Amino acid sequence: MLYSVKMRASCAGNHISGAEKIVPAATVPQTVAQLAERALTHAKGTPDFINVKIEDPGEILHLPALPVTTHATATEAEGRATAAELLRNAGITRIDEIMSRFAEASSLRGAMLLDADTLERLEPDPVRGVRATYMDDADSARKGTASGKNHYAEAIVLATKVQYAPGIVGEICVSDDPDYVTGYVATREIGYCRITTIKAKGSPDGGRIFLYRGLRDQVAETIRFLEHQAVIVDNVPVLPPVPLPAPVPRCVSPAALPQRPRWDSLAADLAAIHAAGCHRTVSTTDDRQPTSGTSDQRRPTCLASNDYLGLATDPRVCRAAADAALTYGAGSTGSRLTTGTQEPHLALERHLAAFKGTEAALVWATGYMANVGTISALVKKGDAILSDELNHASIIDGCRLSGADVIVYRHRDLDDLARKLAACREHRRRLVVSDAVFSMDGDILDLPRFLEICRRHDAFSMIDEAHATGVLGATGRGLAEHFDCDHADITLGTLSKALGSSGGFVCGPQTLIDYLTNKSRSFIFSTALGAANLAAADTALTILEQEPDRVARLRQNATFFVNELARYGIHTTTESAIVPIIIGDERKAVAVSNILRDKGFLISAIRYPTVAQGAARLRVALSSEHAQETLGAAAEAIAEAI
Repeated sequence: MLYSVKMRASCAGNHISGAEKIVPAATVPQTVAQLAERALTHAKGTPDFINVKIEDPGEILHLPALPVTTHATATEAEGRATAAELLRNAGITRIDEIMSRFAEASSLRGAMLLDADTLERLEPDPVRGVRATYMDDADSARKGTASGKNHYAEAIVLATKVQYAPGIVGEICVSDDPDYVTGYVATREIGYCRITTIKAKGSPDGGRIFLYRGLRDQVAETIRFLEHQAVIVDNVPVLPPVPLPAPVPRCVSPAALPQRPRWDSLAADLAAIHAAGCHRTVSTTDDRQPTSGTSDQRRPTCLASNDYLGLATDPRVCRAAADAALTYGAGSTGSRLTTGTQEPHLALERHLAAFKGTEAALVWATGYMANVGTISALVKKGDAILSDELNHASIIDGCRLSGADVIVYRHRDLDDLARKLAACREHRRRLVVSDAVFSMDGDILDLPRFLEICRRHDAFSMIDEAHATGVLGATGRGLAEHFDCDHADITLGTLSKALGSSGGFVCGPQTLIDYLTNKSRSFIFSTALGAANLAAADTALTILEQEPDRVARLRQNATFFVNELARYGIHTTTESAIVPIIIGDERKAVAVSNILRDKGFLISAIRYPTVAQGAARLRVALSSEHAQETLGAAAEAIAEAI
């Protein structure tokens, strides 16, 4: 249960301080104490009245934080000029008149709501103004943090909520804190633009102006959203330090130095990404990602990890990694062809080749580098690559880097592949490459027919078994075991999914491995994997061989989960451990994912450019270690969230 906690402090009827949080029930007492302390230590004086209000915030809307840029200004005049320029770039006119209204805004307890074109004030109560309330960042909602005042974090939360209010086209803010001289301008298009100096230090004057553009009969809905809609802002970015200006060399004219607009173009691109609902930030997970149900929202049950067999946290795997690090060191200290090859490299390569039933194997630092390095080594200008249209980005990048002619065939349409391959007779060398399990849909390649077509046209066959190793086949050996057929010429995989470690590998004939050792740039010029990763993967492979029932449990869980979803009217399929649930709209997919996190389930929202625009989805990744009780509860929660 989450509670809204608001604090307002005043002296002789004059506003001094205000703050609010949305926090879990267990942290309400601590939050009240911290907000009261904040009221009692404000730079504007000691209050004679403090009000703390605790209530259920009602339905909560999750919003992505606005992108952030910082404009370093040295004086109040420069700051105000920067604010005016930002508003002008956002399509706001009559800027001087808007800025002059701060004389009125500074006396309000809330913000001034101003028509952006006529400058008419739209607040029902011109003495109070409009208050944007019921809001916080996601960190508070999950962990209950309520530390001292963080001007930046609180401002970006408020600015984000305001810019998503209907009809709002911009905001300008000057803090009323005498010790804080930074302000901001915010719009949906340009994001949250910090202005480091916008008023004189020691001045208690400040205020907010919300700029509205729309019909008069819709103003009430705007005010309702600002004052009553509870909002949690996700992924508030960490504030980067403002860089110090570099000294200007005496021989260089200041006019010749690089100017700030070069960064403005990046900010504009980020704003466009944000507006499309496709903005991403790095999120942090806890020490381990539980696969069983928990009641702690800070550690939700994970249905997004590629740890398909639960081996990433298996004590035997972790112990092997620790022992190897103590024996061989934390890193390999060099590339494989200089000082980087250690006995664990050779041991794992022998083990992988035996497991896959090939002559040899070669390990890379990542699966991405294995794909890029293998494809770009095998083919070049004058050659042809035929690639499934839904292949992974690492395959696509390898194709682009090779210089070969790249011919894309329709997804899993092997008739289309055969026709296009037949038209490539004049190319010196032909390589056909496909994912074994497609990572966003969970469907699989028809390997027997794929191999038949490649052999008929004398083309190299290559498959990426990143999501097939440990998943497909009775003992997890992959696509060839699943179909009981021959291997592809080149079988690529990763150590970072079912094997719970990190790194990539290629299995195939000894000739292939010797060739890649001498020609693959991502192999030759990269520092080798450390022994800890190698030993972890080697031990995980042994466990997989000894405990094939993990693979059987994984398949049972996939069947059970799909059937549970169908009970709630969500119809999807999977041939692997990946279950796609198509949402369509990018923002809706993020909203559903956020709701599920609040319900205790971590399921990723996948959006463009990972998938096509308008094809956003939840991507459920199952584990052999998920209890079916947990999967049933997750299916019900997904249906409710959608």
